Amino acid sequence: MQAIVDCNSFYCSCERLFQPQLQNLPVVVLSNNDGCIVSRSDEAKQLGIAMAVPYFQAKDLIEKNKVHAFSSNYHLYGDISWRVMETMRLLLPPGSVEVYSVDEAFLDLKHIPADQLQNFCTDLKNKIETWTGISVSIGVGPNKVLSKVANRLAKKNKIKTGCIVVLNDTKKIQAALQQTPIEDIWGIGFSYSEKLKTYGVHTAYTLSIKDLSWGKRFLGGITGIRLLRELKGAQSHSMQAPRIEKKMIATTRMFGREVSDWQEIEEALATYATRAAEKLRRQHSAAAGVTVFLLKKAPILMEASHYHRGRQASGYTVLDNPTQLSPDIIKAVVALGKSLFEPGEIYKKAGVILSDFVPDNALQTNLFVAPADAKRKKLMHVIDNMNAAYRNDILKFGTSGTQKNWKMRSERRSKRYTTRWQELCLVR
Repeated sequence: MQAIVDCNSFYCSCERLFQPQLQNLPVVVLSNNDGCIVSRSDEAKQLGIAMAVPYFQAKDLIEKNKVHAFSSNYHLYGDISWRVMETMRLLLPPGSVEVYSVDEAFLDLKHIPADQLQNFCTDLKNKIETWTGISVSIGVGPNKVLSKVANRLAKKNKIKTGCIVVLNDTKKIQAALQQTPIEDIWGIGFSYSEKLKTYGVHTAYTLSIKDLSWGKRFLGGITGIRLLRELKGAQSHSMQAPRIEKKMIATTRMFGREVSDWQEIEEALATYATRAAEKLRRQHSAAAGVTVFLLKKAPILMEASHYHRGRQASGYTVLDNPTQLSPDIIKAVVALGKSLFEPGEIYKKAGVILSDFVPDNALQTNLFVAPADAKRKKLMHVIDNMNAAYRNDILKFGTSGTQKNWKMRSERRSKRYTTRWQELCLVR
């Protein structure tokens, strides 16, 4: 059996963790630049506040009902997420936890007898909530797809289910599939759900009784076969080992306002390059490929009936030598960004992507380029350690600037209670 543990309204739960006065009050959390609503407490959902709606569209409803709105606090959410995942790793055998997202993890429960699954999940849920303060819902099934179905039902009626649903026999599985709309199946997006409805498939149960050849034809080949097999109770998705090393590192951000000045673009690109280089050194790699992109503001079209993202200018370059040194990466990024920049254009986002990694202890040097000396690597190590200890980029490169007026808006961000000494929770 497999299970999925899903934190309830995770971002909102993190905000409430250090502000207990918010319990039972409506809370929402906004996306980057305070743009859209990305997390809602149950109380906010009951007020009719929709998911992913732009903040300005829901502002009147939020203010009328005194809803507490917060900017995304990724330092806090990341740290609390690590605590939740680490709690599960401590309570289960090695290799039994697969982190799926910041607030979800799949569990391998093959070591738990079927008649003990309910009690085990109850105990696991209580320990997670006691140790971390974050409430969770748990769905259990023969495979990942059915565990997601169970988790949806657990969250749909939290009082009735106690936030736990175990699908451990055919009768329970069939009843659960009949209650699950086709668009709520893990792996079925909006386009596929609309397509399936034209064939009379409106529930997960209707889809589960189709044969595998039908799934291959109408659900994208082997992917459709795997989905159908799991709906029928077989297992197609095994537990995945955590990826220790990334094959690509990207740092991208929306600007907090419209930017048209090259100096501000240069500062942003240098900042993103520095952050990407830090991640690169953390996994002991060096990069040979650098990509930069600049996203322009879309022109306002009065007759447009849908959203226009804007035009993107991008470029890629190969470094003479693979490197993990911030000055070398910043130099390449700024030069590439300068070639893409167009005076007079308004930009709303920029990004830096590092690729083509090699191990930092096996660099093949270029006969025509002097290799980086060991002193520069030691300097990077000192800078990384200082910034990790004192935070807020206590040491930075001049190209990154000091004012950073282009940074993302986060006017409603709460304190970073667990990662900043200056922002510790005060107890009187």
